[in-house]
Amino acid sequence: MKETVLLIEDDKIMRISLEDALKGAGYDVISFETGTEALRAFKDIPFDVAVTDFRLPDLDGFDIVKEITKKQDVPVIMMTAYGTIKDAVEAMKLGAFDYLTKPFALDELFLIIERALTIKGLKEENIRLKKDLNRCYSVPNITGESAEIKKVFSLIGKVSAADATVLILGESGTGKELVATTIHYQSKRKDKPLIKVNCAALPESLTESELFGHEKGAFTGAVRRKPGRFEAAAGGTIFLDEIADLPLPAQAKILRVIQEKQFDRVGGTTTLTVDVRIIAATNRALEEEVKAGRFREDLYYRLNVIPIVMPPLRERREDILPLIAFFMDKYRSGLAKNAQFTEEAVDLLLAYDYPGNVRELENIVERCVTLSSSGTIGKDDMPLFIVSGKQSGKGLRLSDVASDAERNHIMKVLKTTLGNKTKAAEMLGISRKTLWEKMNAYGIRS
Repeated sequence: MKETVLLIEDDKIMRISLEDALKGAGYDVISFETGTEALRAFKDIPFDVAVTDFRLPDLDGFDIVKEITKKQDVPVIMMTAYGTIKDAVEAMKLGAFDYLTKPFALDELFLIIERALTIKGLKEENIRLKKDLNRCYSVPNITGESAEIKKVFSLIGKVSAADATVLILGESGTGKELVATTIHYQSKRKDKPLIKVNCAALPESLTESELFGHEKGAFTGAVRRKPGRFEAAAGGTIFLDEIADLPLPAQAKILRVIQEKQFDRVGGTTTLTVDVRIIAATNRALEEEVKAGRFREDLYYRLNVIPIVMPPLRERREDILPLIAFFMDKYRSGLAKNAQFTEEAVDLLLAYDYPGNVRELENIVERCVTLSSSGTIGKDDMPLFIVSGKQSGKGLRLSDVASDAERNHIMKVLKTTLGNKTKAAEMLGISRKTLWEKMNAYGIRS
């Protein structure tokens, strides 16, 4: 699509020559002899860039710039005689993009127009991306129509405008991270960093170093100073997912950050100050962790300023169909497929309890859409744990059955230990690292 140039020049020969040259360079051109005519047309006809003489019979460059820039973000390029350069510079202060001193080479004009259009395009793209970002992290992106999820929507709207600490509670896969992300991008900190930390994935011996950084020589292997996650989140938000897995010494340091906004790097002697909002999440009952001595009571009360409880999917079944539609659109567009679930398959999806909640439903939809070879996804295309043994078993590989059994057993043990991975690993007879790897492989999060 051709860009349109608004040309204003009272000298007829100059106007015709420039119009022909601009058209020859590939632009659409609408030209006017006076500023009044041009501004009248500007109200009804969209232009991409304006090129105007500074001195016109009725108006000057100041008038042109003021009228155009207050209505649209259209770059204005001034053509000026040598004696009015000072005025052209003043016009740039009012918003003009650039100026040319007559006489000028056409290549110089084309270069400035091209630069003006490039910058205009970048500005428009930036505005579009910001709108997309805000829309992406608006509350409706947390799909649902149930009364339970609408309560969450309401809370998100209220806490986003504040700066208080938030504690998000809920089972694995209910969308706690998405809630934290939404709160950040709807808050006044949205232009600052959002740092996400999975506390369960941090090696216990390096937890404090990862969160608060360390000085050179603080421990074996600390060959240089390293800033921590809290420093990286300065001015923004830090999301501490699975906070119940933090060791007690790290909990004490986080408490200090909340109360005093201060911390020390590991091995450091200088106290650092940081402005950061803390959003924490857990699938565990922190009151029980406090009673068991695994979680600091004072930190619990500091974190629990504004609790948001994410309901499990089995308690908001009316959201399953909207979520299926949401994930179908997401994965079909990515794979250029138009697969649809049969009525029987939808009934199976509606009947399932989803111990892995929304994340499990998303994984199921992605798997079905990715593996579908026809336009429909039926009962035979569903995972074994969805069919719940009603399928005959014909054609099922032993590895599939074993994987489903292992996955379900891990989830059962995690539920028994209230998400405590150290205890779960002991009960399963594997290391905590192996448990973590298996959870990642099966899409299990707690």
